Amino acid sequence: MTALEIVKCGPGTSVQDAGRHRFRRFGVSTAGAMDRRALALANALAGNPPDTAAVELPLAGAEFRVVGGPVLVAAHGPGTTLAVSGRAVSERSSVQLADGETVMIGPPREGVYSYVAVAGGILTRPVLGSRSCHRRSGIGGDVLSPGDRLPCNGGSGNVPLSLPEGKRYDGSDAIRIVPGPQADYFEEATWLRLLSSRYRISPRSDRMGLRLEGPVLRSSKGHDIVSEGVVPGSVQVPGDGNPIVLGRDCQTTGGYPKIATVISTDLDRLAQVPIGRDVRFRMVSEGDAIDAARRSALWRSSLKLAVEPVSDSSPDLLSHNLIGGITRGDDL
Repeated sequence: MTALEIVKCGPGTSVQDAGRHRFRRFGVSTAGAMDRRALALANALAGNPPDTAAVELPLAGAEFRVVGGPVLVAAHGPGTTLAVSGRAVSERSSVQLADGETVMIGPPREGVYSYVAVAGGILTRPVLGSRSCHRRSGIGGDVLSPGDRLPCNGGSGNVPLSLPEGKRYDGSDAIRIVPGPQADYFEEATWLRLLSSRYRISPRSDRMGLRLEGPVLRSSKGHDIVSEGVVPGSVQVPGDGNPIVLGRDCQTTGGYPKIATVISTDLDRLAQVPIGRDVRFRMVSEGDAIDAARRSALWRSSLKLAVEPVSDSSPDLLSHNLIGGITRGDDL
């Protein structure tokens, strides 16, 4: 079977898809890609459905070698680059790799997470309906390291694909929230502080939760409650008053009051905010949140109609920036 062999990768590299759903009541974390829009874009370029399993690269780049046959590869993330044998490939295009070739994925210079997709998806063993790695529990396997081989469907029949310029997910600057289950634990002045302040992403953040540094939030009813269900996006406020936005790997229950919930659509954007950068929040209605989720789902489903084969014509190839350099004719 064809495989991607990891030559180099950073810590925290893992296989992720849309996550493990319908098991939170049993204490099983959802896991899944931190930025599902970037996952969807990488998969679209590989000819896959948007939630297909791919490799998630946090902060660092990676190098892969193709073993066992040709395979179509794509990468996407904010500021991510892809190169084959020193030849740059457009972020908006996938590329067919031959057996033995290596591909270099650059770090996400404008964000945190990049995704590497292959035609047919990464074919590691699914657990509870998902191939996503949840590091703390070991469900879905462990994080990846050099020497690991990731099985995939090879084949020479796949055609490199491209996305037109501008086919990107976009949104407003502020992260949208709705009131949380304990919204009434916080007085109006506390709410005004949350909505008028900027919060910085703490270095203590990870896939389980994004810790925020800024004006503290105080609960009028204390910061300890009977543990109850939480979800990715829950904004917990512990005793020190510094809010924590729960991420994809978050636990299933928690004992801190939840002032708000980040809407599902904006969790992707929030995940890509680098450590040390600031974010701000904006309150929206439940109806607005549902509408945003609906529009995001439509955008994801539209990607398969937006991709087009990379043309063999010279003007089209040049438009995709497939040339990594130039040389004089007598050097050939």
